Amino acid sequence: MHRVFETLVEQLSASVDAVDLHEAMASAAAGFDFPFFAYFTYPSASGDTPRLISNYPSSWTSHYLQLRYHSVDPVILRGLRGWDTFDWGVDRDHRYLPTSQQEVLEKAAEFGIRGGLTMSMHDHRGRFAALTFASNEAHPPLLRSLTRYEKAMQLVAINVHIHARRRLAEDCVVDGITLTPREFECLKWAACGKSAWDISQILGVSKRTVTFHQENAKAKLGVRTINQAIVRMAARARS
Repeated sequence: MHRVFETLVEQLSASVDAVDLHEAMASAAAGFDFPFFAYFTYPSASGDTPRLISNYPSSWTSHYLQLRYHSVDPVILRGLRGWDTFDWGVDRDHRYLPTSQQEVLEKAAEFGIRGGLTMSMHDHRGRFAALTFASNEAHPPLLRSLTRYEKAMQLVAINVHIHARRRLAEDCVVDGITLTPREFECLKWAACGKSAWDISQILGVSKRTVTFHQENAKAKLGVRTINQAIVRMAARARS
């Protein structure tokens, strides 16, 4: 646990954008024996899109964001109630949950997300964020000793949240949907006819990084192709 936390802090301190944050959180999740992670920030306005950095299957995150599942996700709804570290799983007794909330858990399980550990955070302005480590197991190993590590896991979440807020401070909005500066920039250059390799040379990053940002942008905008994303961005410029 100590070594994983130390490595995470080092990676977060050296991070400069969402790609670095993604790699740091993925590494930490693996260190805790979780194959998946998700850093989620609740939208400040009801019509806005949440910010989500995760290594969940993109087909699931796209579906989740497009259908605005965060409004009925029982994990998010519990986190909204206050500072808390809690575990959850699709195999638990959820008879007390409304059907819509049960369906979110069941749908996530279809993509291999069956259980996990979530740490919720609220700042002084009332903004909410959550860090989740998830697994295709309903009862991942770390949960068996959660009481022992609960405070340490909350510190992990706070460190991630602080660095994410600093790295992702400036946003761009396309058709009411929030994109990071890098996501917007990669779309902007694509609109100029630049390939992913061209954009990587312009921005001084790897082609993989450009593709990462473009895939995130497509998922947020609910489109399948870069051209469709460009159309939505062009509509923003005309409005």
